[in-house]
Amino acid sequence: MSDFPIVIVGTGFSGIAMGVALKKAGIDSFTILEKAADIGGTWRDNTYPGAACDVPSHLYCFSFEPKPDWSRFFSPQQEIHAYLRHCVTKYDLARHIQFESKVTGAEFDTTSGTWTVRIEGREPMRARAVVLGNGALHVPSYPDIPGREEFAGKLFHSAKWDHDYDLSGKTVAVIGTGASSIQFVPEIAPKVEQLHLFQRTPPWIVPKPDRVMGRREHTLYRRFRPIHWLLRALIYWIMEARALGFVISPRLMKLFERQAIRFLETSVPDPALRAKLRPSYAIGCKRILISNDYYPALRRPNVGLVTDGIERITRTGVRTRDGVERPVDAIICGTGFMVADYVNTLNIVGRGGRTLSASVQAKEGHHLGTAVRGFPNLFLMMGPNTGLGHNSMVFMIEAQARYALQAIQAIRRRKLRFLDVREPVQRAFTERVQAKLRGSVWNSGCRSWYVGEDGYNLTVWPFFTFQYWWQTRRLALSEYEMVPEAATEPRQLARPVPAPSMA
Repeated sequence: MSDFPIVIVGTGFSGIAMGVALKKAGIDSFTILEKAADIGGTWRDNTYPGAACDVPSHLYCFSFEPKPDWSRFFSPQQEIHAYLRHCVTKYDLARHIQFESKVTGAEFDTTSGTWTVRIEGREPMRARAVVLGNGALHVPSYPDIPGREEFAGKLFHSAKWDHDYDLSGKTVAVIGTGASSIQFVPEIAPKVEQLHLFQRTPPWIVPKPDRVMGRREHTLYRRFRPIHWLLRALIYWIMEARALGFVISPRLMKLFERQAIRFLETSVPDPALRAKLRPSYAIGCKRILISNDYYPALRRPNVGLVTDGIERITRTGVRTRDGVERPVDAIICGTGFMVADYVNTLNIVGRGGRTLSASVQAKEGHHLGTAVRGFPNLFLMMGPNTGLGHNSMVFMIEAQARYALQAIQAIRRRKLRFLDVREPVQRAFTERVQAKLRGSVWNSGCRSWYVGEDGYNLTVWPFFTFQYWWQTRRLALSEYEMVPEAATEPRQLARPVPAPSMA
């Protein structure tokens, strides 16, 4: 049906998964809009030294396109980016992609059941359905520190790494000790003259069971696919078991905590440095990090860990609250992304002129992190409360793509103008999620990107991932208002089925 245009935003894992799902369903009338000149999303943008995935390679790929020949157990950025390019080529997605097409917003017209998608510097596009695959890890979060604009040296974010700037022999300040910093700090520490690492809160770190995977292993997985499938399944269930501690019984996280403490004690002999690196919050409240070379990097004579709070950035360096100013040539911000605010970057206007950002900020809820009341025919990938702290997001993305595909197929086959999730369904789902989160490790009191300033957790999925797979395996039309093409008012299926329990 060429008269049913679909717009997908983004060419990361989410956009590619959605494109492949449509292709496999025989739907070819879609366009993927990409703001950059290349595909890849997070794995295109984050090219800092040492960038790699913290989910095992064999699980951090699509189930429909397994890769038997990963170079390492935890794949580096370049290899993941190459894998996504391979998927685009194999599944004939390139001809659907419009590069350098930055989406700025979209408005829904209830009369025609169409979205008008705004593109920076280009004519708008009309679509019957829109899939937002722009993700949350693409808008860098710079630290809110006075004087940042006054700095006369080089300043950049880890997600916007300046490869033309030579760090050799420089005095460098690194702000932040999150997932990116613990990967690039060990890479740049041997090159710089002096590195000042500014830490607000120490992360919990456990060993990274990484290794090179050789030719024999590649051949085994390529020739005996069931063995490769069993390896993937084993990795999945080992990681899935961690949800027992994150959500079911946070007391079980003490097992991880003891492991992390032993790792810290054996890696950092200096008791003063070790004290600075030991977190005071429950493990799992913030993202658990994996690294074998971060602690050794901090023991180098040219690396100093600074735990005094930063007062301001001056023209020549960084001044802490104790009055000490450290002159530096460059400042690297390893301060993560605007995860909770990523929907604010697009002006999505739904029914009644309501914006998606206002709906999210007002905590009006969502359904399965994919549909939001008042925004018909709009489907979110990696939407609210679908982030993970224990397993692979690719698993969740595939479930979301399958769910969105079913909705699109229902609109086409039933000749509907639009589908809009029912308010009681959305409210019931959101209440269950938030109730579960209140007793989870993520809400145990620390400050993290999982939780907003007001304590509301709009980020994490607080159940097993197989529960999400089960709930999204089949679209329940009874959970949606259905407006036929010729109708003027929404109609519902008789005897609506309540939202499924997640207890």
